[in-house]
Amino acid sequence: MSPPIEFLRTPDERFAVLPGFPHAPNYLEDLEGYDGLRTHYVDEGPADAENVFLCLHGEPTWAYLYRKMIPIFLDAGARVVAPDHFGFGRSDKPVDDAVYSFDFHRNALLRFIERLDLQHITLVCQDWGGILGLTLPLEMSERFDRLLVMNTALPVGKSPGQGFDGWKSFAGLCRDLPVSALIALTSAGSHMSPFDILAYQAPFPDERYQAGVRRFPQLVPVEPGMEGVELCQRARKFWADDWSGQSFMAVGMKDVVLGPDVMAELRSTIKGCPPPMEIEEGNHFVQEWGEPIARAAVKAFGIG
Repeated sequence: MSPPIEFLRTPDERFAVLPGFPHAPNYLEDLEGYDGLRTHYVDEGPADAENVFLCLHGEPTWAYLYRKMIPIFLDAGARVVAPDHFGFGRSDKPVDDAVYSFDFHRNALLRFIERLDLQHITLVCQDWGGILGLTLPLEMSERFDRLLVMNTALPVGKSPGQGFDGWKSFAGLCRDLPVSALIALTSAGSHMSPFDILAYQAPFPDERYQAGVRRFPQLVPVEPGMEGVELCQRARKFWADDWSGQSFMAVGMKDVVLGPDVMAELRSTIKGCPPPMEIEEGNHFVQEWGEPIARAAVKAFGIG
């Protein structure tokens, strides 16, 4: 039996001031293989809704990133579920960097979907939400109906480019990452408020809580043989050959890490994916321009 994982739990009072995020927290502490760790998720809308929008965040954000999109999905009559990866948001944060791996995060998402028995899923993903999320249908394709994909990739042993290389290097050198400043820096023009800055920094009282943040850039499978390469290769084949659901792509055109060129390459691997919605002022965290994206996607899907 494996020893229990040492973790930190961000105090609730850190999330006391969230005027733009009125969603009550939900928690699970019984995910198979993750005993003792508590995962947080937003769960809004009818439990028996015909459609479930599963919103997966990336590095270094949390479910708050989807605050501009969740209301649009709810207005369409859908259920919206937005979990926080371990190490992020309101979820527990293992303190040992070595705990975090591609499979650690991916398996947690698989168990989460099974635990809530989510069906008729519209996968909404960006950044690591896509790197992980786009591999999930390999094990449970029958649960997924649609895809809304933004600024992400399926790396198969090669770097997405210099923008990513620079970010990975910076993250590897900085033990206490200025999370909210990084998000604000790449979201200029999106009307972020001081409350948003507080919300993005809230999960991390100090550097001890940032093991997951430090690890994610190092885990992207950009070299042959890295964990995740084989899964991403299989995922590319699935989306190219086996996917039969609806797809919608939105691209933050100013993203220098996972921007237009990376997304064009990804689109070429998604069967039937229409031309993307281009957000000219959008940057990496394109959900900060999320309301028009959500409205366009809902319309394209014919939901609501």
